[in-house]
Amino acid sequence: MDIIGVCDKCQKKYKSASRKDGDTKECKCGGLITFGSGESTSSASASIASTSAKITSSVKQDNSEDQEKVIDLGKSFGKIKKEIAKKIIGQNEIVEQLLVSVFAGGHCLLEGVPGLAKTLLINSLCEALHLDFKRIQFTPDMMPSDITGTEIIQDDENGNRMYKFLPGPIFSNIVLADEINRTPPKTQAALLEAMQEKQVSIGGKVYTLDKPFFVMATMNPIDQEGTYSLPEAQQDRFLFKIYVDYPSFDEEIEIAETVTSGITKDIVSVVSGEEILDFQGLIKRAPVARHVLEYAVRLVRATRKEKDEAPDFVKEWINIGAGPRACLALISAAKARAILHGRYHVATEDIAAISGPVFRHRISPNFGAQAEGINSDKLVERLIEEIPQNV
Repeated sequence: MDIIGVCDKCQKKYKSASRKDGDTKECKCGGLITFGSGESTSSASASIASTSAKITSSVKQDNSEDQEKVIDLGKSFGKIKKEIAKKIIGQNEIVEQLLVSVFAGGHCLLEGVPGLAKTLLINSLCEALHLDFKRIQFTPDMMPSDITGTEIIQDDENGNRMYKFLPGPIFSNIVLADEINRTPPKTQAALLEAMQEKQVSIGGKVYTLDKPFFVMATMNPIDQEGTYSLPEAQQDRFLFKIYVDYPSFDEEIEIAETVTSGITKDIVSVVSGEEILDFQGLIKRAPVARHVLEYAVRLVRATRKEKDEAPDFVKEWINIGAGPRACLALISAAKARAILHGRYHVATEDIAAISGPVFRHRISPNFGAQAEGINSDKLVERLIEEIPQNV
């Protein structure tokens, strides 16, 4: 029997033979399609009503003002992408993932070989967001104080010696940690407290960082000369790990033509720091239905080979699974993605869509998987295929 689905926004009907009761899918209009069994739409409508009831019960502040902010954020999202496109050709998915990370309030790690415009992309993002920006070029001889700052002794007006704190580049809205794996783990660890607690401790004193605060780090593949591995504890602090690949043939033609022409375009700021904080509050208030939460938890628990619910391929190929922070990252990022697409409710498709950059640095393939050419991305794809969205 065919499954009938109805979009809660445009009311368009869809028919599928492979969907199950309660399955959801994002509509082209940005709405949520909910499927229900039967040859009529009555069951589908009941399923939509059930989903709406779940959402309504979990909403703490769902008013007309928030709905207007969802529309405003969707418009700003489109404008930011257009501004970034003035300097970045292609990489649309990466730009979206970066913006999801920003509005979800998380840090982002970009990995790719040199020359793929990772640094330029982050610079362009900062221009479009109108935030204070500092860049740290990591080198093998860099010290932790070069990042956080240090205390110096100087004379005051009366000639008495006193300590004065000189803040480091970590005191900014957006910190670009360029080639973060070019410096030893001791220096990399200087970012840990700042990324997690949004503060740094120096000389027995605690200094609060600016808001909003994001660390955007770039790294070269670990097998390249002169690189250090990034500790698992630090990788886990990043909401996303984004892999930057080579551009397509047409994109590379456009890059060559544009860059060599000498024509440059200025990026116009779209949102301010205060607006970003306001939008982050909106995203935190976004409701999440119970079945979406359960799907996120099932995905995370399925990566742990010690659990009974772990699929056989996980027990065979994964060495270390994802921790609870991965579940928090899935929910936060899915909320941001849904609202950026104009929806004030989160679907299981949002969870699946951002699972790659969330899990990429949080699951560790074992030697057997590596020998067969199976990396974390392939494991995540298999995970999405095998773990049902609705139970």
